[in-house]
Amino acid sequence: MKYEIAQLSEQVLEARANFRPLLIQGGNTKSFYGNAFERKSAEPISLDMRTLRGIVNYEPTELVITAFAGTPLQDIMDTLDASGQMLAFDPPCFGAHATLGGCIAAGLSGPGRQGGGPLKDYVLGSHLLDAQGRVLKFGGEVMKNVAGYDVSRMLAGSMGMFGALLQVSVKVAPKPIQTVTLEWECSEREALTMCHGMRAHPLPVSASAWELVADKGRLRIRLAGAPAAIESARKKLGGDLVADVESVQYWHDLREQRLAFFASPQLWRVAVAPGTPELNLGPTLIEWGGGQRWLAGELDPAMVRRAAEQAQGHATLFRLGASKQAPEQGVFHPLTPAVTTIVKRLKQEFDPKGVFNPGRLVAGI
Repeated sequence: MKYEIAQLSEQVLEARANFRPLLIQGGNTKSFYGNAFERKSAEPISLDMRTLRGIVNYEPTELVITAFAGTPLQDIMDTLDASGQMLAFDPPCFGAHATLGGCIAAGLSGPGRQGGGPLKDYVLGSHLLDAQGRVLKFGGEVMKNVAGYDVSRMLAGSMGMFGALLQVSVKVAPKPIQTVTLEWECSEREALTMCHGMRAHPLPVSASAWELVADKGRLRIRLAGAPAAIESARKKLGGDLVADVESVQYWHDLREQRLAFFASPQLWRVAVAPGTPELNLGPTLIEWGGGQRWLAGELDPAMVRRAAEQAQGHATLFRLGASKQAPEQGVFHPLTPAVTTIVKRLKQEFDPKGVFNPGRLVAGI
């Protein structure tokens, strides 16, 4: 891959010399996500990362996989599945062409995040192409982290603003011995109370979701782990058992946003503190034991963000909707002044001329 990396480096140097912005592209399955690419006066250069593909190293006993950024995400999942392993943060693909680099740059986790934790916790190392055309190595490599930050994890969800990911090492997990899904018919308030109560007990809950189905509230809980632990949890929780085939399809459709709820043109993603009651902002789908709320419909950004802040959280306009009009401060929740200072400092360190994905994560940066 030395030749392909050299070509990408040349493109970066050309963009830097001619003050042209760089648009980092992979499979484009998540191109809708984030702020619109800020076009400067010069025509942008497309940096196609799909030329870098393939698994660099994978030894199942090590529970780590290293691959080039352009490697199809489905290839990674299939390789792990063949060895009885998985990406515990359960990332969405949103299409057959999703890549590992795009997965890390977007920083999105799926339903399995409730039991497995967020994507950033699984990024162990990375290679980054910076604005000077250099390959910087972080994590278990030789490059020292900048200003004390864990750079590999910092790149998760950075939307390519600091440079182009070339290679990533990700921690993987064994697939659970058994999984079952239970369901209850209940209101949103009852579901939130039940999910919050589960946090006080050592239950093998790996995912949860509440939504309205045919005007009736339905809560589904996925249990994963050893058969004995699952049987014990079933006795404590009760609920109706969902057939295995239906269960697998449901969690897959939830992850890939193929459920009827996600047909709404505009979609908000709201992260809130555990125990937060109903937001009462319209049609809602709840994940992660109440920690993530999806809101469907054309809503006032100020109203949604105010509700999120009151719940000690933040709100993202995940999908713009029919108007295609982003809030003045961007689709992501506005940063605090202290965080803005840190982001600008890091941007200056990695990309002082601002050529990589301008504005995609933070408007104006």
